[in-house]
Amino acid sequence: MSGPLQGKRGLIMGVANERSIAWGIAKAMAEAGAELAFTYQGEAFGKRLQPLAESVGSDFMVDVDVTDDASLDTAFEQLGSRWLTIDFVVHAIAYSDKNELTGRFLNTSRANFKNSLDISAYSFIEVARRAHPLMVDNGGTLLTLTYQGSNRVCPSYNVMGVAKAALESATRYLANDLGPEGIRVNAISPGPMKTLAGAAIGGARKTYKHTDQNAPMRSNATLEAVGGTAVYLASDAGACTTGEIIRVDGGFHVLGMPQPDHL
Repeated sequence: MSGPLQGKRGLIMGVANERSIAWGIAKAMAEAGAELAFTYQGEAFGKRLQPLAESVGSDFMVDVDVTDDASLDTAFEQLGSRWLTIDFVVHAIAYSDKNELTGRFLNTSRANFKNSLDISAYSFIEVARRAHPLMVDNGGTLLTLTYQGSNRVCPSYNVMGVAKAALESATRYLANDLGPEGIRVNAISPGPMKTLAGAAIGGARKTYKHTDQNAPMRSNATLEAVGGTAVYLASDAGACTTGEIIRVDGGFHVLGMPQPDHL
């Protein structure tokens, strides 16, 4: 049987290692039949990515710095030379100085605020602008990753919460801009996960344990669950879903307080 993404092609941005959310999505999409290309930043991440990309049959990897317009231009020119059209892009890119992901948000520096917003939110707009010409004929899907710290205060998430709030707003505005051309734009919001990025946040282990014990499903999100959600959104089954923040967090976002055993 053919998978729900059979015949579709797309770009995955932000795979750090085999435990990263972007890799969970890439693996699920490949298993669903998609043909994949990848970006990475820097030689070290490229070495980690190569065997993963090869494991899903991909031989297209390009080094990209999302803060550099020329680097983005080159990457999408290469992608366009390879494939005349694409069906989806997964944007799994975020950054903040880990020294500012502890302590008080009040002490956020101007430099890190700008850099965090640029990489974590504005880069999605830059990616959408360059992916648009490759999707305009047949439509497509743009996906990004967010977290509930965008609209609720989470300890030590600090400036990343502000960046994710901007990213979610950008998702809605892009959905409105691109909808008439059949391009859907959505964000997936997993709960805490044991990833390289998540480990940079102060108190990550306690947060992971707390959500695991208190979420209605008594479980944090898995890479497979997040990957399956991405497959749905990029497939024809997601044809009428756009501008959404899809939560994959075991239901933790519905709680008003911890479960009785953990009060």
